[in-house]
This record gives sequence, structure tokens and C-alpha cells, in this order.
Amino acid sequence: MAHLVSTSCSLKISSSCKPCFRPFNQGSSAFPTSFTLQTSKSPFRRLLLHEERPQRSCEVHASTFPTSQEAPTKTSSGSHQSSHEPSKQQRVMVIGGDGYCGWATALHLSNKGYDVAIVDSLIRRLFDHQLGLDSLTPISSIHSRLRCWKSLTGKSIELYIGDICDFEFLSETFQSFEPDAVVHFGEQRSAPYSMIDRSRAVFTQKNNVLGTLNVLFAIKEFREQCHLVKLGTMGEYGTPNIDIEEGYITITHNGRSDTLPYPKQASSFYHLSKVHDSNNIAFTCKAWGIRATDLNQGVVYGVRTDETEMHEELSNRFDYDGVFGTALNRFCVQAAVEHPLTVYGKGGQTRGYLDIRDTVQCVELAIANPARPGEFRVFNQFTEQFSVNELATLITKAGEKLGLNVQTISVPNPRVEAEEHYYNAKHTKLIELGLKPHLLSDSLLDSLLNFAIKYKGRVDTKQIMPSVSWRKIGAKTRTLTA
Repeated sequence: MAHLVSTSCSLKISSSCKPCFRPFNQGSSAFPTSFTLQTSKSPFRRLLLHEERPQRSCEVHASTFPTSQEAPTKTSSGSHQSSHEPSKQQRVMVIGGDGYCGWATALHLSNKGYDVAIVDSLIRRLFDHQLGLDSLTPISSIHSRLRCWKSLTGKSIELYIGDICDFEFLSETFQSFEPDAVVHFGEQRSAPYSMIDRSRAVFTQKNNVLGTLNVLFAIKEFREQCHLVKLGTMGEYGTPNIDIEEGYITITHNGRSDTLPYPKQASSFYHLSKVHDSNNIAFTCKAWGIRATDLNQGVVYGVRTDETEMHEELSNRFDYDGVFGTALNRFCVQAAVEHPLTVYGKGGQTRGYLDIRDTVQCVELAIANPARPGEFRVFNQFTEQFSVNELATLITKAGEKLGLNVQTISVPNPRVEAEEHYYNAKHTKLIELGLKPHLLSDSLLDSLLNFAIKYKGRVDTKQIMPSVSWRKIGAKTRTLTA
């Protein structure tokens, strides 16, 4: 796949058919990179825009290393002076580090003094190409991003390009980097994407479930004490008519009591993949003694963190389309271009929300306070609850202060979900660990709207309306209409 190769990197062909991950010791003004070509076994190679037999092709596996003169080495305890940095430099692998949450997290951890590596197949960029979508913000190549980070901070982030569903690639990566913690964002994360057609539904389940299984086996085989921090979703719980606990619930039945995993009511093939992940992780913690934290995350909004603000080349994604865009981000863009806010159905759908700055903070807290061997912890990761109607009202008021003509319309709900329901989810465990939330204030809404206004010239209004229907999903592969 040519889009995986940066033109600023040197190409080294190996005849061994094994990925090479040894850092270069020679000085270089660009990222030294070693590539190995091998026949792809990755499921996403079969994800095509049309129903046709895939051609046999090659996939590039790459490992990219810093621009420093010497290979990175582990530093001794106490080498970092900042009180905000870990006392011992931990090695953290961020799978999916080129994505929305993963990129912000990788930079945040690097800035805090962790030794960070990004593992990514870059397929999220391919999704945009396939569906004709684009981020509101211009996104630089992953190589340019990391060079910029190095030049600004002096800190190196290692890069491994490949598919974690390929266990040979993943095992080589584990043995090369030797992580103390793995932050796993490397999944197809959109419910609408998983409901486009059969091929995307199958891809979502294969990529997410098998990829996570490979990570679990890699930990078992190569890094038994490694702590897995897995991004789950509040969507696993659904919208039950009782309070949602953090992962577990104590029940009494026929006079006997037990603490059991909280019942799951997934509402898409994507959410179902997350449920399967949770079950697999819980089992391997019990059977193999793996230590894991499942962060059941709410809907994330915003784009700015302290690190991404350093330079425009470090900008994060800002998705506003009907496939990958989340509610608040979408509403901000709609208001900026004076398109009516699109409320699905009755608008009473209530969910947990959090700022992207709190996402990175929660991950850091989980790493700094790891689970015990054999423990499967579940944290509900959000800070506030809003209904869709409440969000629309907040955006309308904030837009009016900026002189925007903000209207709201109800559109047929493309999803199968309750549009009016009880929702009260507990979220105390991360607060107890020290989370200091960034709540959705008027000033933050003004900032989000001004950000959307700044880039409104990049908005493709044809991508605003929902185009994926839960009830009309079919077997035939289709390309979304522009």
C-alpha cells in the first residue's frame, strides 16, 4: 500500500520476510526507517469499495525510529526532574496512536516523561479515502508529526507501522520495544461504519476482536507483567432502566448474592465487538494472570490538548461527518456553517461525555495506578451526562453569542435505540485516582465554535447528514453517496 510509505524515509528491502525493528545507530536528518515487504494477511486488505476479488498484493511493515544520533535506551530512575513525570521511565506502547484519542495520548505521555512507541496500520486514513471524508483540521503524515514533536521537545516517539491482526508483526514489535504498559486504541471505533454493509461489519469484528486477542497473547508470551489499558465504551451497557455501575453489579437472586459483570446491551456490530473484547480480557486475566484496565469511555469532544497546541503540524483529527463525527463536534461544525443542528429522532438519547484533555488524563492515571496481576478493572470514563437535545440547546445559545443563526431540526433516527430513557451511570473510580475534569463551560463551547469557524472553509456540507441506516444494512459492499 503506497500510502504507508513516507517519501522522506529511506527504503531497505529485506530478503528474510521478517519485519526488522532494530534502531539505526547512524545519524540522520530524517527518520531512519527499515521496511520489509511480505504478503499481507491483514483483514483490511480485503476491505474493498466494490464487490470484486482482491488481487494478491504486498503490505509494507515498517519500524520508524527517532532522529537522534543514538538508539534510545532505558534511563535510570529519577532521570526526569519534573514532579509531573513518572519516577521511573516506563515504556508505553500506544496501539492506534495515529488516531483521534491515540495521537493526543501518545503526545501527552511522551511529554510527561514516558518512553512511548506508536503502533498503527494507518488504516484510519484509508477509511477517509474510501468514503470521501476528511478531517476538519489538516492532518500531517505520521512521520512529519513525529519529526515535529522531536524538534519541539527533544523527545523521541518510536513508530511501528503494521497490523496487530498479524501476530508475527505484533510479536516482533513487543520483543523490540518491551512495553511496561500497552494502551490499546487500535480498533475500528465507529458504530455507523460497522453498520454500512456486511464487509464493514465483518471487518469491525475481525479487526477489533482478533487484534485484541493477539495483544493478549503477546502479553502472555513476551511481557507477562505488562499492564493492558484497553479503551472500551459506555455503549457496552446500553440504556438500562437501572443505574449503570462501573463494570460489576451485586445482585441477590433467590436468597443468594453475587457480584457479576454488569449486563451488556450493545447496539451495533461495533459495540458488540467491544463486549467480546471485555469478555476475552476478563477471561485471560483469570486464566493467565494478566493485569488489565478497561476504560469504558463516553463520547469525546474537542481537539486541543497542551501538546497538540504546540504547533499546527501536531493538530489532531476533528471529525464532523455522519460516520465518524461525534455529537458535540458535529453540532459545532453545523453551527459554524449555519447548517441546522441534526437531532436524531426525539433527541432524548443521553450519554456520558468528556473532553479530549480528560481522555489523556484518565489513561495516564490508569498507567500510574496499574491493576494487580490477574485483576480486570473497569472504569467508566466520562465526566458529565447530556441528552442530544441538551447539547443542541447549549450550542444554540453559544452560537447566538457569536452572532450565528443556529437552528435545530429533527431528522429520522438512522439508529435502533431508545430516544427517551433513564440514564444514570456511575463514574467515581477515576475521580478517586485524581482526575480533575474539564467540564463543558460556556468558554469551552465558545472555543470549540471559534475553532470550527476558523476551519469552516474545509467543511463538506454533503457529509453532514446521516447516511448509514441500522435497518437498511445489507450484504452488498457499497460506497457512501457524496
